[in-house]
Amino acid sequence: MIEVSGISKTFKVVKRDKGAGAALKALFRREYKYVEALREISFRIGEGEIVGYIGPNGAGKSTSIKVMSGILVPDGGACEIMGYTPWKDRREYVKHIGVVFGQRTQLWWDVPIADSFDLLRDIYKVPEPEYRRQLDMLVQTLDIAEFLHTPLRQVSLGQRMRAEIAASLLHGPRLLFLDEPTIGLDAVSKLAVRKFIKEVNAERKLTVILTTHDMNDIEALTDRVVLIGKGRILHDGSMRDIKRHFDTYRTLTVTFEPHAPPIYADGAELTDWGSERAVYRIDTAKTTVSRVMAELGAQLSILDMTSESPPVEEIIAGLYREHDI
Repeated sequence: MIEVSGISKTFKVVKRDKGAGAALKALFRREYKYVEALREISFRIGEGEIVGYIGPNGAGKSTSIKVMSGILVPDGGACEIMGYTPWKDRREYVKHIGVVFGQRTQLWWDVPIADSFDLLRDIYKVPEPEYRRQLDMLVQTLDIAEFLHTPLRQVSLGQRMRAEIAASLLHGPRLLFLDEPTIGLDAVSKLAVRKFIKEVNAERKLTVILTTHDMNDIEALTDRVVLIGKGRILHDGSMRDIKRHFDTYRTLTVTFEPHAPPIYADGAELTDWGSERAVYRIDTAKTTVSRVMAELGAQLSILDMTSESPPVEEIIAGLYREHDI
């Protein structure tokens, strides 16, 4: 469905020192520098996949998304999506994609959301019966009926994001670009958005490219992660493989009857000790959780034990450190 091959993009930007003198000098003689945003990136994405497209700020995520959505023309390379070259076949191509930017809106600020939807229907030339069918499904699934006739500026951020997702799907696209779709949302709204994305992906085989800094979104929604850094694709693999490679530690929290001196265990680092509670960091490459539990159980009168994996943010941070980004 998506084949990106050797895409490169360089930007020419003005270089200027700070201060009034530098500003005056720049009026007559500008200095430039060249920033390589993309360096021959290549990957393939199949129909119906949900792919997490991650990387630090300035890695090239937004540039590559703009190339794939037809907004930017690359300096070199090829990109074919659903048989279209995005920047050459833009008029036909955009009929088949939806885009949601968490910090931008495609809806009109001062008019009711329903009016914005009607305008999008006209822009995409969606037949009335199909539009009504799509709208009814989206209103019900995303639970937006309550504020459908309210101007966008008067709804909450969570309600706006649900309306944005509905707007991006009104014309029945086959590919959806999601850029920070849950930014600023409360826990309930995040869960609702994630559940909807999963459902629409399963029912329609909708292909989703998710760009976000919220690693919980990545863990909840994606099976595959593409890491971009310094304009290059650094990693392309499953979330399972990433966890297997970087998830080598466990946190063991132990509650016990009062005990004064600290107790240590082989292969486990004691990170917190109290008279009735202790926390250990276990290196599973050196020992097992059960072995540490048995060793502690022989020396303490244990009331409760809890073993936890590291947060997904720590696992992804390990991936970033491995590639020095």
